Amino acid sequence: MGVEPEVVGGAGEQPEAGAGAAGPPVKRHGETPRRQIRRAKQVTRRRFSAEDKIRIVMEGIRGEEPVSALCRREGIQSTIYYRWLKDFMEAGKQRLRGDMLREAGKDEVQALKAENQRLKELVADYALQTLALKKSLMEE
Repeated sequence: MGVEPEVVGGAGEQPEAGAGAAGPPVKRHGETPRRQIRRAKQVTRRRFSAEDKIRIVMEGIRGEEPVSALCRREGIQSTIYYRWLKDFMEAGKQRLRGDMLREAGKDEVQALKAENQRLKELVADYALQTLALKKSLMEE
């Protein structure tokens, strides 16, 4: 059958054979030019790793060169830089707030539970000893 099925999708769409970073996107049957442009931008969009984002934001914070020059050199828009900066600062604030409430690992939780049980048993023993002492004093 010579008719291709119409593909409707968004960002999760899988490229057909021949489409992708290696070549221009293949026009699909029934696809509007606007959707084709959007898909082409998604395929060719540059992705930065977390380390790259941190490096770029730190260079901007140091202030050795203007942010506009930094963005031009890295090939990003200044709005992207400022979004990364905001995310970076928010993450720092959350980390500083959360320093008192850090997450414990599985082994640490098990060790704390064991210590808690041991302390409960100690308290129970002391309570029994105290009760026995009070009874012996009452009998005298």
